[in-house]
Amino acid sequence: MAEQLKAIKGMNDILPPDSARWEWLEDKVRALMRRYGYLNMRTPIVEPTALFVRGLGEVTDIVEKEMYSFEDSLNGDKLTLRPEGTAGAVRAINEHSFLYEGGKRLYYIGPMFRHERPQKGRYRQFHQVGAEVLGFAGPDVDAELILMTASLWCDLGLSVGEDVQLQLNSLGQPEERQAHREALIAHLEAHAELLDDEAKRRLHSNPLRILDTKNPAMQPVVEAAPKLIDFLGEASLAHFNAVRAVLDAAGLPYEVNPRLVRGMDYYNLTVFEWVTTRLGSQGTVCGGGRYDGLIEQLGGKPNPAVGWGLGMERLLLLLEEVGQLPGPAQPDAFAVVFPGVPLPTVMVALEALRAQGVSVVLNPAGKDGPASPKSQFKKADASGARFALVFGPDEVARGEVAVKPLREGGEQQIRQMVHIAQWAATLLPR
Repeated sequence: MAEQLKAIKGMNDILPPDSARWEWLEDKVRALMRRYGYLNMRTPIVEPTALFVRGLGEVTDIVEKEMYSFEDSLNGDKLTLRPEGTAGAVRAINEHSFLYEGGKRLYYIGPMFRHERPQKGRYRQFHQVGAEVLGFAGPDVDAELILMTASLWCDLGLSVGEDVQLQLNSLGQPEERQAHREALIAHLEAHAELLDDEAKRRLHSNPLRILDTKNPAMQPVVEAAPKLIDFLGEASLAHFNAVRAVLDAAGLPYEVNPRLVRGMDYYNLTVFEWVTTRLGSQGTVCGGGRYDGLIEQLGGKPNPAVGWGLGMERLLLLLEEVGQLPGPAQPDAFAVVFPGVPLPTVMVALEALRAQGVSVVLNPAGKDGPASPKSQFKKADASGARFALVFGPDEVARGEVAVKPLREGGEQQIRQMVHIAQWAATLLPR
C-alpha cells in the first residue's frame, strides 16, 4: 500500500459540517460590506518578496522570521506566499492606477501564510478578511472602519465590551515618531540590564516593538517609557480626537492604549485592535489603522489609506466559545423513494423543486436499487430536513407525492407531480 500523504503541519482541511460555518461567516461579512458600500477585490497568493520587505519593514517579525519565501526555478524571481493582505492590495491599486478616478472602499477574503508555531487559532495557513479605504485622509473613514467592525460583532451575536473590547492609539506622523524614538532609546539604554535578548536586538532597529513585549520582567521598564502620545503635534492630536468624538457619539466603548503599536512599520496616526479575554493568550481578533505613506512607498502617487484585517480562524474560535455559531446546514426536504418507482419521474419532480430554491436531498440508489424505505426514513430524519417527500408506487400512479413533516404532525399530498414547483413556496416556506 502506498504511503498516505497528509496536509502540511499548520495548514488544515476544512470539511463539512465545519465548512458551513465558514460559509455562514463569509455571508455575514459580504452582507456587511454591501451595507457600507465596499467592493470586493482579489489579489494573487504569491507576490514578489520585495513587496513585503519594502512594505512591512525589513526588521519586522513577519519579514525576519515568518514568510514563506522561495526562488522561482524557471527565472530566479524571489517570491513569497502573502503573509497579509494590505501590501498586495496596495500593489494592485498602484499597478492598475485604480485611484485615478478618486478614493475607493475595498475588501477581500482569502488565505495568508506565516511560518510560525501552529497553535489553536493560529496556523501557518490562515484566512483573513480585510477592508481597505484608499484615497481619503479624514478621520471619518478611520471611525467608519471601527464602527463597521462593531456592526459585524453585532451581526455575529458578540457583545462589545464583554466578548470583545476596543483598544485605540495614535502613532502620529514620522517626524513625531522619530522624536519619540530617540527618547525611547535613551530610556531603554538607561535600563539595558533589564532588557531581554529580543529587546536588545530591537533596541536600535525597531524600539517601538519593545513596548509590545509580553515579558513580565520588562513590564516596569515599559510602563515607565516615554509615551508616543506626548510627542504628537496639534494636527495628529486633532485627527485622533476627531476619531474619538465619533466613537463617543456612537456610544462605542474603548480604551486608549499608549502601548498599542501593531506589527507592521507602515502605520501612522490611528491604530486600533479588537481584543478578547475569552481565548487566552490569543487575544487579538481584529486590528488595523492608517497607513498614509504605503502607497507612495510601494511606487504609487502619494495617497492616504486606512484599513483593518481579522483572522477568520480566531473569530470562529471566539464565536464557538461564546455559543454563537450556527448548527450544520440542513435541507428543506429529503426524498424517500420506494422500490419500483420510476427514477426519471422522481428526478424531474426534484429538479422542479430545486428550481424554486427549495433544497432537497435524494438518497442515491445502490446497484440493487433504492435502499429500504425504513432506512431512507432514518436518513431523512438524521439529515435535519423538515419534510420527507414520499414517492410510493400508489402515489406516483395517481400523479401524487406524499409530503410527511418530520418535525411536526400531519401529512399532505401534492397532486400532479409535473407541476410540483407551483406548490414549492407554500409547501416549504423559506
